[in-house]
This record gives sequence, C-alpha cells and structure tokens, in this order.
Amino acid sequence: MVGDTPTLARPLAPDGWTLGSLALAGLLLMPLVAVAWMALFPTENIWPHLVEHALPVYLSNTLILMGLVGVGAACVGTGAAWLVVMTEFPGRRVMEWALLAPLAMPAYIGAYALVDMLEYAGPVQTGLRALFGWSSARDYWFPEIRSLGSAVFVLTITLYPYVYLLTRAAFREQSVCVLEVGRSLGCGPWGVFFRVGLPLARPAVAAGTAIVAMETLNDFGAVDYFGVPTLTRGIFSIWLDTFNAGGAAQIACVMLVFVLALLAVEKISRRGRKFFHTSRRYRPIRRADPGPVGRWLAFGLCLLPVLMGFVAPAAIVGWHALDHLDQWLSPAFWRALWHTAALAGVAAGVSCLIGVFLVYGARASRLSAPRWLAQATALGYAAPGAVLAVGVLIPFAALDNMVADFTAARLGFDPGLILTGSAAAVVFAYVVRFAAIAHGAIDSAFGRVTPSMELAARTLGETRGGTLHRVHLPLIRGSVLTAALLIFVDAVKELPATLILRPFNFETLATTVYGAASLEQLDQAGPAALAIVVVGLLPVVLIVRTMDRSRPGEALAP
Repeated sequence: MVGDTPTLARPLAPDGWTLGSLALAGLLLMPLVAVAWMALFPTENIWPHLVEHALPVYLSNTLILMGLVGVGAACVGTGAAWLVVMTEFPGRRVMEWALLAPLAMPAYIGAYALVDMLEYAGPVQTGLRALFGWSSARDYWFPEIRSLGSAVFVLTITLYPYVYLLTRAAFREQSVCVLEVGRSLGCGPWGVFFRVGLPLARPAVAAGTAIVAMETLNDFGAVDYFGVPTLTRGIFSIWLDTFNAGGAAQIACVMLVFVLALLAVEKISRRGRKFFHTSRRYRPIRRADPGPVGRWLAFGLCLLPVLMGFVAPAAIVGWHALDHLDQWLSPAFWRALWHTAALAGVAAGVSCLIGVFLVYGARASRLSAPRWLAQATALGYAAPGAVLAVGVLIPFAALDNMVADFTAARLGFDPGLILTGSAAAVVFAYVVRFAAIAHGAIDSAFGRVTPSMELAARTLGETRGGTLHRVHLPLIRGSVLTAALLIFVDAVKELPATLILRPFNFETLATTVYGAASLEQLDQAGPAALAIVVVGLLPVVLIVRTMDRSRPGEALAP
C-alpha cells in the first residue's frame, strides 16, 4: 500500500536535524556576534582615544606587515612551484616535499630561533667578533634583530608553503599544449612563465596569498617577540594593561573587517577569470633543462627557503632540546604535553562531530538557512585567535557569574568559575576556529557518496540517524580522520587564544615556549618547541602522500 511506503521527500517544516544544525551553527557564530556587540555597546567607550593614538600605529604596522609578507610569500611560493614543476634539476623530487616543511614550523618558534642565532651573544655575532678581533658591539655594525624587517622575514619563510602548495597544483594541472603554444610563438622560459603559466595560475596565487595575509594578521608570538605593535598585540595590550573589554573588542572588529576584506578580494580576483581545459587528453610535463649551471641554481633557490624556514630553526631547537636533557624529565614538560594533547584531542573530536551533524543536517533539510549558516561558520577559521578569545571569554564569564549567583541564592553554595576557570573555554575557542576544517573535509566526503545509497537505506525503512551511522560514516571515515589530524596539529600550535583563555597556572606546549622566550630562556623550552615541530610534520607527511595525484596523466611521466 502507498501509505506503508516510507516517504523519500524531505519535510518542509524544520525537523530535529535542521533545528540541531541551526543551533550548532549559531553557537559557533556566537563569539563573533559577541565581539560585534561589545564593540558597539562598550561599558567604557575608548574608541576616540584608540582612533587618535593607538589605532594608527596598529593599522600602519599591520598593513605593512601583511603587504610585505604577502608579496614575499607569493614570490617565493610561486617561484619555487614553477621550478619544481617545469624545471629538471638535481634533487627535484626531494624539493617537492621539502618545500612544504616550513608548514611544521610555527612562526613564533622561527622568531625565537632567529633571535637566538643572530643576537649579540648568539653564534653568528660571536663568530664574527672572534674572526675579526672585535671586542664589543661598538666595533662593528649589525642589523637590529627585533624589528619589523625580522618579522617580515620570519613570517615569509614560514608561510610561503600556502602559496607554494596551491600554485604547484595549479601549474601541474595546466595543459601542456597551452605551454607548448607559448613556446612555439617565440616565448622563452621567462616569457612562458609570465605570459602563460602565471596568468593561468593567478587564482591559486591569489588564494594562497590571502591565506598568508590572514595568518599574518593572526600571528601574535612572532610580532610580540620582535616588538612590532600590530592589531593582535593591541588586543593583548588593551585587555591586559587597561582591562577594557570594549576597547579590545573594537580592535577585534577592525581585524574582522580585514578578514572580510581579504575574503572579498580573493573572491573578486577569481570572478570573471575562469580557465577551462578544452581537452581531456593529458601528456606528461616536459621539464626544461636549464643546463649545468641553471640546474644547480634552481636547486639552490629551492633549497634556500627550506634551510631558512625549517632546517636552521629546527636545528637550533633540537640543539637546545639535546643540550638540556633534564628538561625532558621535568614534570612541567609532561604536564604541558598532557594538557596540549588533551585539549587538541577533545577539540578535534568535537569539531568533527559538529562537522558531521552540520553537513548531514544541512543536506537533510530543504531549508536554505542551515546551509548558509554552516558556510558562515568558516569565518571562525579566518578570524584571528585573539578575536575569538575576546568573543568567548566575555560571554562565558557572564554565564559563569549568572550560574554562581543562581546557585548561591537558591542552593547556598558558590560553584566557582565553571567555564572560564577550566579548559572548557579553550576547547570551545579551538572548536570555533577549526570547525571549518572539519566542515570542508566532511562536506566534500559526503559529496562523493552517491545519493542512491541513502535512498536505498531509507526505502528499506532506515531512519536518518541509522542511515548516517550505517551508510555514510563508514564511507567518510577516512576524511573525518584526516580532518581530525589537521585540527589536532593546528590546535597544538595555537597560541593567542590559549594565552587569553587558559586557566591560571595551566600551561600547554605553545604557552611553555612563549613563556620561556619572554624570559629570554629559550633553551629551557627546547623539548616543548621540538615536540610542536615534530607534531607539525604530520600534516606535511599527509600532504606529501597525496600531492603526486594532483595532475591527470602524471603517471605517464618517466
């Protein structure tokens, strides 16, 4: 009978999945809404003072830093990608994955290592004094290490892999025929690059540069160590020095405007510039042979950012870790390691659970609101950690006070700070910031599951929850685990949100390294810094395992 057949049509009225998706998306967007509310309605409005005195300095330094780092990362990443894809030189296959290694090096660890190597008591200046017989700093000139220029250098060599990864994929996917047409029309290697290859890869370069700019905006550890007053440092200064949450929220809103502007620029740069392959036939890329000198020059140009962005700082960190073996047995190190693993693990698990619910709830609903809100949660990933910390701490503190007042009045005892006095606020900030990673990976995995499998399960009487559990989850398990790994690694390296939201006397690996560096005792944080770098290598290995599949027909290459 028709009445006994399970209906396949999705209801127009909101069901449990729809309502749950809306609630979760609203919860993830709550910190950003809280920041906007505190900025518009501050308890003590210091906006005129900020505009007159502090904001011009923060804005100018932030703009200069983002601009220089973006240009530098675009040049290094695009140039390296072109060389490894289009040029044959010794060690090219090793350089393909080695150029990704700086992704494992947080910028703040790179900053600490640079200062440790180049400061007055460091090995470089000590060696120069010994070599030339200089007795003091008055006998020679050496550039200022803690400066805007050093911040630009460190952020460039640690963030260029974002541009390299996307641009390399774009170059590998370009049609060989198009490149050969350029050569047949008289273009040399430089002409093919500037007139054919680079214009076709422009969307990838723009996307990678936008990511670099947002990561630069988010950075706190490096700019704080180099003494560069940026918007991120401004949030910390106003929060900790004047205890003005409204002022911190107002600067946070300025940072959000930057984020939205970067996202808009990246989207506009791709609008109207769509490039299509007119043929499904692919041939292996014929890499140019630049000659004996050119081959070694290409190798050196690819090796240089790897040495400066990963090998040198990793060697310095490793030397301190091995030179202070007692630190490996320190209870403080193992507590920080446990705190880091627990926070990152819980955040990764919760983010993936929310991602599955959001994606499946949006797909199960015929309403457009869950899909739009799920996509809007990606702003959490683009928002700097310091901004999210402001948006999390104030609402959580208000909720803690409400709960404490209620229990004291009704039950006669004070439960204390349940949220802000524990690691719950830190985990929530991690989830808000990194849920977009889980959403992207899981949404893509769901898209690869044929709808007929779900229809068959529903026809056989399975509920939506049962279909998700028995059909979808086994098929998307690999994508979920990959997303969890990436979130875990990012959470291990997260510094700004952790510094603001962590409970008293609660240290992670990142805050341990930051605290030691603040006291000029980087050698004491060797094990913690090395552990962060080793964990950071995990996504690099994951990317290396899959990046050779980015171009059809590449298997035909010799």
